Amino acid sequence: MSNTVKAGRARSNVSSSFRAAGTRGSVSVMGVLLHLLPAVALMALFTAVGLVHVTGRVMVVDAGYRLSRAEAESRTLQRENDRLKLELATLKTPARLERLARERLGMGLPAAGAVLAVGPQRNGPGRVQARGGRALQVAERSAAR
Repeated sequence: MSNTVKAGRARSNVSSSFRAAGTRGSVSVMGVLLHLLPAVALMALFTAVGLVHVTGRVMVVDAGYRLSRAEAESRTLQRENDRLKLELATLKTPARLERLARERLGMGLPAAGAVLAVGPQRNGPGRVQARGGRALQVAERSAAR
């Protein structure tokens, strides 16, 4: 047999096998989709889980960055607070206040004998006199004092 005849027979065998398959049963699109549905559903599930996982990790990293910034700000504010406390303690020292009173306000120590101590007058042990209205009132002080 010649090559042309063999090629013709091969073509007819191939086309007849396709024809036989076509007549045996038709393949519907719905059947193919039903066979692919579990694989597509599984891929969609893996994709959704992956997206949720990546989103969660991104949120954790973002929270870490925010926490780091907040801690840095806290340290800065703590240093500022310590500096201000030290400055306040320095400004409240008695020596500084006395110097400011003398230099800026012209104040000085009082002369000797210019300071008088004022206390309650006593007319005997346990008795205090107070003037109220026109008459002199005398009250007994409690013995507990």
